[in-house]
Amino acid sequence: MNSVSENVPGDRAVTITVCQDGPLLVRGPVSLFDAEGRPIVRERATVALCRCGGTAIAPWCDSTHKKRKPRQS
Repeated sequence: MNSVSENVPGDRAVTITVCQDGPLLVRGPVSLFDAEGRPIVRERATVALCRCGGTAIAPWCDSTHKKRKPRQS
């Protein structure tokens, strides 16, 4: 797992953790927007964003990646 943290105004950190073959875990006060620029409401302090494209609840992860074959190196 890799994490990136960035300081934002008010000393509240935003952290994005890349889960191997899984979602992006986003923690902290970040704004999310859809392709048309409309805000996406977050109901949790930490959210999991899908990276595999197979989720039924986009943009959130629904663990579909666990059913897919791992990438070949």
